[in-house]
Amino acid sequence: MTATRPQPRLAGLALLAALAAPHVASAAEYTAIDAAKSKLAFGYTQMGVPLEGEFKKFEAKLAFDPAKPEAARATLVVPVASVDAGFAEANDELGGKLWFDAASHPTARFESTSVKVLGPNRFEVRGPLTIKGRTREVTAPVTFTPQGKGGVLAGTFTLKRADFGIGEGMWADFGTVANEIRIDFQLAAVAAAK
Repeated sequence: MTATRPQPRLAGLALLAALAAPHVASAAEYTAIDAAKSKLAFGYTQMGVPLEGEFKKFEAKLAFDPAKPEAARATLVVPVASVDAGFAEANDELGGKLWFDAASHPTARFESTSVKVLGPNRFEVRGPLTIKGRTREVTAPVTFTPQGKGGVLAGTFTLKRADFGIGEGMWADFGTVANEIRIDFQLAAVAAAK
C-alpha cells in the first residue's frame, strides 16, 4: 500500500486557516473590566525610601476593538477612600483633607479622549484625569495582551501630585514625599458575549 500525499488544495486551506487563526482570536470586542482580576497601584518615594500602595476599589467602562483601536473608549472611576498604603494610619491620612480629601472629593476619574497606535498591541491613551477637583491631561502607554477569551490592558505613567493638590500643607515639601507618583495598572478586559 502506498502512502498518499496531502492534496495541494487541502494543504493550502490548512495553511490559510493557521495563518488566519491569530487574527480571529483577537477579533473580539472588549466591553468590560473584571475588577476582581485587575490592579491599580502606585509607587512613590518618601524620605528617600521607595514605597508602594494600591486602590482596592474602582469601576471601569470599556469599549475596545483591537481591529479599530483608535475608536476605543475607557472610563475609570476610583473611590479614593479605597487607598491602601499598607497600614491603617497611612490610609486615614491619605483620605484626609491634605491628601485626597475623600469627604469633599470622593472619587478620582479618568476618561480617554484619544488612542494612538504605537505598534502591535501597543497604544498611547490620552484623556483628562480629575483628582481632588483638579483636572489635568495625562498620557499613558498601554499594552494589550490577549488571554483566552479576555485580555490584559497594562501600563505605567507618572503624574505630579502637586498638579492635583495631593499632599498639601506640611506634606507639600518634595524632600519629604517626592512630587512624582508612578501609576501602574493591569486591567482584565472581558470580551463581549456572542
